[in-house]
Amino acid sequence: MIELLAPAGDKERLKFAFLYGADAVYFGGQNYSLRANAKNFSNDEIKEAVIYAHSLNKKVYVTVNIIFHNEDLTGLDNYLKYLNEINVDGVIASDIVVLSKIKELKLNFKVILSTQASVLNEYTALFYKNLGVNQIVLAREALTEDIQNIYKKTGLELECFIHGAMCTSISGKCILSSIMTNRDSNRGGCAQICRWVFNENDEFPFTMTPKDLNMIENIQKMIDLNVTTFKIEGRMRSIYYICTVILCYRKIFDKILSNSLTEEDKKYYLKILNRCANRDSAPQFLNSLPSENDQYFNLKDEESNQDFLGIVLSYDDETKIALIEERNYFSVGQEIEFFGPKTDTFTYKIEHIYDENDNELLKANIPKMHIKLKVDNHLNEFDLVRVKID
Repeated sequence: MIELLAPAGDKERLKFAFLYGADAVYFGGQNYSLRANAKNFSNDEIKEAVIYAHSLNKKVYVTVNIIFHNEDLTGLDNYLKYLNEINVDGVIASDIVVLSKIKELKLNFKVILSTQASVLNEYTALFYKNLGVNQIVLAREALTEDIQNIYKKTGLELECFIHGAMCTSISGKCILSSIMTNRDSNRGGCAQICRWVFNENDEFPFTMTPKDLNMIENIQKMIDLNVTTFKIEGRMRSIYYICTVILCYRKIFDKILSNSLTEEDKKYYLKILNRCANRDSAPQFLNSLPSENDQYFNLKDEESNQDFLGIVLSYDDETKIALIEERNYFSVGQEIEFFGPKTDTFTYKIEHIYDENDNELLKANIPKMHIKLKVDNHLNEFDLVRVKID
């Protein structure tokens, strides 16, 4: 069974992830998680998330994936037991101490080895299998033959990243952040040094960051390689990014399973995906080692994306009025698009904008202001509005 796994930086993004097609989400608690700068979830919020997900017949995985120092071990046993008691579906871990604790405490959830363990060969995979691991998030650097060998020799469930940021180092083993900012990337504090501009003698400025990962062209191949969980990176990404990426891949998977995916479909979804982030994307590994074309060396500007225009809060079928929460500037005369999990994408030209008191406006330019548009096509709550994509 194929599982589309989405990031959830907070409760709002968790709900949008499920709505837009995720089968499962992953997130961290207040401790032990590699995204310390995300909002993360309190213990009570984790419990609420599990109850909500299970009501939808979907799953929740909790990250306990920092590299532990002695002081980090305080409270670990109780935390793991709590996750077990509230019936999380799995825990994602990389440190042997966590894997050993899970086995020692005889906990019932699925044990998923984090990509931080950098598994690229069958022997390492077998070692972790013997520690009780049920599923492995392979290193982003895994090539086709690596995946084939690991599955053949271990029979473990395999999980791979298919979209999102890449790391300059091997699957997060970077210490640049610790050295240059005293923020430990392996305990959740990465300062993304690889995206800084370096300048040698004020003459040769350069960056050393990879382009983002994008596996649209390789999904069918990965299914054939027995990958079952397809993971999207981005616990600190926006609602728009999460919804757009999840919906694109949901449609791709559905079309693959119905044997109806065309080259035109892939071109269209690739265009959408390449617009929802600030960086270019590439397949990176799997088929071959990346080339210079898959990296940034030329100081490419990463301009903030302004495509996300708003969220549909309600729609009245009688009056055809949509109430929208604005997120970025738009104005009368502009062509925009509506889309959603149950709404086929369509283009709409803005002829009139009204505020909540039915006063006519020329533009919507205050973040989160509520405005009204008259739209003939039916819309659903939580559909999104974006600029028209040619």
